[in-house]
Amino acid sequence: MIVMKFGGTSVEDAKSMRTVIEIIQKEKAQTPIVVLSAISGATNILLKSARTAQEGNLEAAILLLNELFDRHVTVMENLIDNRRTVQQLIASFKPRFEELRNLCRGIAILGELTNRSLDAIASVGELLSSQILSEAIRAHGLPAQWVDARTFMITDNTFASAAPQFDRIDSKVQEILSPLISAGNIIITQGFIGSNANGITTTLGRGGSDYSASIIGASLDAEEIQIWTDVDGVLTADPRIAPGAQKLRMISFREAAELAYFGAKVLHPSTIFPAVKKDIPVVVLNSKRPDNSGTRIVSHPPKTFIPVKSIACKRGITVVNVQSLRMLMAYGFLESIFSVFNKYQTSVDLVSTSEVAVSLTIDNTATLDKIVGELSEFAEVSILEHQGIICVVGDQMRSTAGVADQIFSALREINLVMISQGASEINMSLVIDETHVDEAVRLLHKQFFESIPDTDLFEPVGGK
Repeated sequence: MIVMKFGGTSVEDAKSMRTVIEIIQKEKAQTPIVVLSAISGATNILLKSARTAQEGNLEAAILLLNELFDRHVTVMENLIDNRRTVQQLIASFKPRFEELRNLCRGIAILGELTNRSLDAIASVGELLSSQILSEAIRAHGLPAQWVDARTFMITDNTFASAAPQFDRIDSKVQEILSPLISAGNIIITQGFIGSNANGITTTLGRGGSDYSASIIGASLDAEEIQIWTDVDGVLTADPRIAPGAQKLRMISFREAAELAYFGAKVLHPSTIFPAVKKDIPVVVLNSKRPDNSGTRIVSHPPKTFIPVKSIACKRGITVVNVQSLRMLMAYGFLESIFSVFNKYQTSVDLVSTSEVAVSLTIDNTATLDKIVGELSEFAEVSILEHQGIICVVGDQMRSTAGVADQIFSALREINLVMISQGASEINMSLVIDETHVDEAVRLLHKQFFESIPDTDLFEPVGGK
């Protein structure tokens, strides 16, 4: 049994969906569970309609919804030959869109948009795309069974970023999905969405479809979790920045997690963890080039002499410098700092400390003023905005002499605001002005990958 997750660009139109069906047909012997995202751009339009309604422009909000409805009709009409099936789908979609219009009317009247309402609206994209694909697969003679993920993906009540309740999910998956799988069905379900204990719709946060696939795979002890996207796999760098970027055939879970967290957009940062728990390989594949080999992510890849595997970057970073002479020989100073960030639910990326100062990086400044206000009660605080993080990752960095020297040599003309060696010792992260991020990535890529060693670890983008 395998889990196959297809992202929004993989199901963006009828042509893309036909390719997805061909991919599923090739894997039908593996009893695939198919997890879908909304068609490309649909979630953004749904959220935009809600915010437009909140601003009081109900007419524009409803126009957005009508255009999205028409787009889904176009997809199904070009994908499914049976006119009766198309009409049945259209009839089932109309009440969903009327409910969306009613939600927008309520939002416009109140001028208030809650996360609960956002989840109710954002969840519709996955429900629509999965229903279309399910009917199209059945039209190809395959035993597809559509399942609403909200019946088994049970979460807490944190709307817009809900936490999965793993024990309850495991129980529901065995109760709902296992009998259908045993009967030979290809399960078609949704990523990103779930429901709380009261059956109210929740979402796992943006990018949560990868997470859904990993949770489902772990619950079913799948042999493999496939993440189908629009890139060939995990690359040595973003090819839009470093045109000579190569694809990695295999990397470790730890390396992939570091890269995902620090800006490599191939995977959602949370995806790895359920798979790690069950030691299930994750394979990143390109639905636009389905014959490609992709990148295989495993617990223990073969050892290699290559110290650096990939370079990731993240923009929009703010550095918070906290300084106090009282920190010297003082207990509890770090605890006091982090309790403030915890209070305002703001995640910290990097931390660097000295005897009298702590520097931290954040990418969410929504509550920064409040954070600074509380920190200022016991320390001096300064803020540095518009920074970027460069993350150099490789599981052999810790055992290879001279890697840091190569990094600093390559970036000798760029001012380094902050340096952080990961506790796992498989990454080194640097904070620089975000205007120099692209230049830094190119310089580092040239340093470590200009002359690709004679190894089967790398292959050209587009290769098999």
